[in-house]
Amino acid sequence: MIITDSVAIDVRGMTKSFDGRTVVNGVDLQVRSGEVYGFLGPNGSGKTTFIRMLCGLLAADAGEGTCLGFDVIRESESIKRQVGYMTQRFSFYEDLSIDENLDFVARMYQVANRREAVRESIERLGLTGRHKQLAGQLSGGWKQRLALAACLIHNPRLLLLDEPTAGVDPKARRDFWEQIHDLAGQGLTFLITTHYMDEAERCDRLAYLSYGNLLAKGSAAEVVAQAGLTTWSVSGPGLHELAPRLREHPDVQQAVAFGARLHISGTDAERLEQAIAPFRTEPYSWSRINSGLEDVFIHLMGSSRDNFRE
Repeated sequence: MIITDSVAIDVRGMTKSFDGRTVVNGVDLQVRSGEVYGFLGPNGSGKTTFIRMLCGLLAADAGEGTCLGFDVIRESESIKRQVGYMTQRFSFYEDLSIDENLDFVARMYQVANRREAVRESIERLGLTGRHKQLAGQLSGGWKQRLALAACLIHNPRLLLLDEPTAGVDPKARRDFWEQIHDLAGQGLTFLITTHYMDEAERCDRLAYLSYGNLLAKGSAAEVVAQAGLTTWSVSGPGLHELAPRLREHPDVQQAVAFGARLHISGTDAERLEQAIAPFRTEPYSWSRINSGLEDVFIHLMGSSRDNFRE
């Protein structure tokens, strides 16, 4: 990837409320040009709302800054022309072919040399040979490629991808991320929301939004370090019975199943060790491990308040 010192997104205090509830609360975010930036958080955390404000589809209640050098509040129309936005749901005409869908999108953006642009887009995303196939007949992975091709047809400088791999098989997800990094290598900037921790680790930097509040940002290693979590792993019989007993202790902030093991975490290493001491007996096997992104995000979710809960 080609990450430069220039900034594609530089916003401060971005805020949005609906019916008196704040869903994005004073968020600051900076994304460098050529960067693949991951945007994480639980459902309903405000990620989609934030993205829609960035690309001019939704007016912010407060905030300031720039996106691609344009004022994010006053120059939203200019931003739209240089951004590709891929929504969570497949939003193309299922009774039209790949060719016809891309031609329609190119018409909307008034792309010069439209037919050539469609052909190049089909070749770039590996859709050659399927271009006459109806969109409704495509599998999830091929629909995803069509959506990405449509995002790119007007040669944007920034792609905003909202959970682009939801419901797609692991092979298609891996292929998709290879395409993302290939495009980033050509200088394109990405802001991508995801719930998958393996995808988060593929990003240059991350931000974690929970119920409207930005709780952490930085590289994956920095986000893990900022959380200050200590994590232990335990294996043995009857873990489904052990987990609720551990959770009863105030210094155990989470006890979560990871396959055939439990991860037990807390923010005070000494008190956590004291909490688990009575259980460090046969037939259990304990070891202290490095906290992972998933441990951190479960911790952040548990420590934040749902802004729609009374």
